[in-house]
Amino acid sequence: QVQLVESGGGLVQPGGSLRLSCAASGNIFSINDMGWYRQAPGKERELVAVITSGGNTNYVDSVKGRFTISRDNAKNTVYLQMNSLKPEDTAVYFCNAAIATTLWASYDYWGQGTQVTVSS
Repeated sequence: QVQLVESGGGLVQPGGSLRLSCAASGNIFSINDMGWYRQAPGKERELVAVITSGGNTNYVDSVKGRFTISRDNAKNTVYLQMNSLKPEDTAVYFCNAAIATTLWASYDYWGQGTQVTVSS
């Protein structure tokens, strides 16, 4: 089976930085898009950033210029560098990846979520 394991969340003051990591392991043939979503209390889950296997990236407008998504294909890992954090960035952050387990089968996988709290 495939697992996504996240790390790097925590409590940070406004203006601070955090780096999230998400490592995929298990029966992996290839990994296509990898991304980060977040869900704040009482709100729907939203896409924060996505990166293709070729390195193309896309961000939600609210984080452009502050967050950077990257990936290390050799380590099957995706990162989210978050700078200039704001209280409205507070949410549970989830890693997502489209992973092929064979040449013909690809599935969406999710991490367990990591809490990011921005507060003074």
